Amino acid sequence: MRRLPPLTGEDHLIDWLRRRLDAPLIGDDAAVLPLDGPFAVTVDHQIAGVHFPSGLDPALLARRLLAVNVSDLAAMGASPAYAFLALAAPGGFDHKRFFTALLAACRMFGARLAGGDLAKNPNGVTAVLTLLGTKDEQSRWLHRDGAAPGHDLWLGGTVGESAAGRLLIERGARIAGRRVELPDFLEAFSSLRGAARRAVRRHLQPRPGIELGRWLGRQPAGAAMDVSDGVARDLHRLCRASGAGAEIDEDALPFSDRFTLLCEAIGADPLALALGGGEDYVLLFTLPAGLAPPPEFSCRRIGTITKRHGVALLSDGKRRNLPDLGWDHITSGK
Repeated sequence: MRRLPPLTGEDHLIDWLRRRLDAPLIGDDAAVLPLDGPFAVTVDHQIAGVHFPSGLDPALLARRLLAVNVSDLAAMGASPAYAFLALAAPGGFDHKRFFTALLAACRMFGARLAGGDLAKNPNGVTAVLTLLGTKDEQSRWLHRDGAAPGHDLWLGGTVGESAAGRLLIERGARIAGRRVELPDFLEAFSSLRGAARRAVRRHLQPRPGIELGRWLGRQPAGAAMDVSDGVARDLHRLCRASGAGAEIDEDALPFSDRFTLLCEAIGADPLALALGGGEDYVLLFTLPAGLAPPPEFSCRRIGTITKRHGVALLSDGKRRNLPDLGWDHITSGK
């Protein structure tokens, strides 16, 4: 039997925690409470200088905070219901602008702000949101362990674009009002300005696949999770949870319009951003062979679940192991 590589960083810590819990609820994008009960619960945070640039418009921060949490619920087949916020910010932070945007976004997704905590933090903004979701009685909860050999593997949208947006922000791009201001070096690539603006918006204003998640919850079988840390890393997690492996086709990875040209202009590898860039917030999921999502979801079949453990990348007719690469919330970054 092939021995699986040891887990490191965040995955190692979560695995360690699971072994110490009597009835582990950890392991999916949200916890179902009580076990197989009526609520899916998730918590996520946004930290200035880590998840978003310092000085970001509070309205953008509020919408991003809610969106990344909603994406976790989408991966469970859930609909948002209640939100609890913990917000710590320095003096001068525009709380009313933040809450106006947050409440509007909650209404759009069908969630209600039900409580939380406010504090002052002179070192920057930290926002933590806990979100509770529900599902229809006719639907099932989605989990990462539902993939089976022979299932088709799908992505619910393009990948890599958010990581390209992050690189542009690091080089000076920003959103000012309704406009995306680009760094000066892109003036030489006038045909790519639209793609660059879309990438910046994609990073700062993710759009969770909530309707796709609801559709998946009505299907008879399959696994799901959201792509927050990179396709490669999150696919390894899905395969470990399901006790299976996967093969993906490099040519099938869905890219946005002019993405590869934009990567060339900014000196980035499009495949590396697609597989390991992270923060795409699209759904990675499996379905029984022959079952496909409706066209309006713009999903792309990228491979197959296999009996053989591990993840392989098919490229130019060759098969090679795909490393567990991507963002790690403990070891990555500064």
